[in-house]
Amino acid sequence: MSWRLRSCVWEITLACCFNCKYCGSRAGKPRENELTTNECLNVADQLAELGCRRVSMIGGEVFMRPDWDEIVKRLTENGVKTSIITNGFLFKEEHIEKLISSGAESVAVSVDGPMDVHDKYRHTGSFSRAMAAIDALAARGIPVSVITTLNAENAPRLGEMYAILENKPIFAWQLQACSPMGNARDGGPDHVFDHGKVIAFISEHLDKAPFALGAADNIGYYTEGEELLRGGSRGFTGCRAGLTSIGIDSVGNVRGCESMYDPVFNEGNLRERSLRDIWEDPGAFAYNRGFERSMLTGKCASCDKGGVCAGGCRSYAYFVHGRMYEAPYCARANGEEKQ
Repeated sequence: MSWRLRSCVWEITLACCFNCKYCGSRAGKPRENELTTNECLNVADQLAELGCRRVSMIGGEVFMRPDWDEIVKRLTENGVKTSIITNGFLFKEEHIEKLISSGAESVAVSVDGPMDVHDKYRHTGSFSRAMAAIDALAARGIPVSVITTLNAENAPRLGEMYAILENKPIFAWQLQACSPMGNARDGGPDHVFDHGKVIAFISEHLDKAPFALGAADNIGYYTEGEELLRGGSRGFTGCRAGLTSIGIDSVGNVRGCESMYDPVFNEGNLRERSLRDIWEDPGAFAYNRGFERSMLTGKCASCDKGGVCAGGCRSYAYFVHGRMYEAPYCARANGEEKQ
């Protein structure tokens, strides 16, 4: 079977102004020997050549890499839609000019709760700066969204977050579960929360929210309104890592998803092999390309949606309990949305 690459999450640097208590990549300092500008431009060309349609650029903090706009521009000139995820702390007017000139499609700002929660796990003043970045971006016509990473402390406060964001000029708000990897595994906040209640919150606010509201692929699955939870699509159809998507880190390691932050998932390095060679390797991404329904375990094995959902988010399952084919907090398995 021929697999078609459609999307990529690309970590261009591990440098960051924070070292958040739930950072899965333990960002802070750049890795030794990160890809050079020329190497990154070459990777951008390879992504386009393989037909990749969309790149989400992450860090660390993207804006701490001086040549970020050159890389974005190379992607967009090749017809690849490119968005940037930022914490907003270092955001300046000069970044807006570069976003416009490089052709970036949109920017997502990470906001993980009301001010007290957000600043507690990031940095004092970081919430205010994130809000200012949102306003500055929107004022210049750059589409801006918000991503919130949920844990036991901030998930119960979604109502407060909604009250803040409904007055902000954003086009979307995505909720994702904190995965217990990196700093989150080593003394970070409790990652466990009630996924059913989050789904109920989304369902309750979908029609009245002034922005698109939905869940990432590690929250679900197949409760009532599943399609709306995924932004009106046909619903979750299984982890796409290595099937239509890849992750690339700042030294050129390629994995099916950039949330699969463990060397066991590295399929190759772009300094040693071309992206096409890695992508078309018949033995690559075997955990998904070789998936069969019989591999499901736990409640997923007997679920009537198991063959479609394929056990949910592969990365989240791996880091929560080590069983890749069994969704650890499936809202369907644990009961419908909780009112």
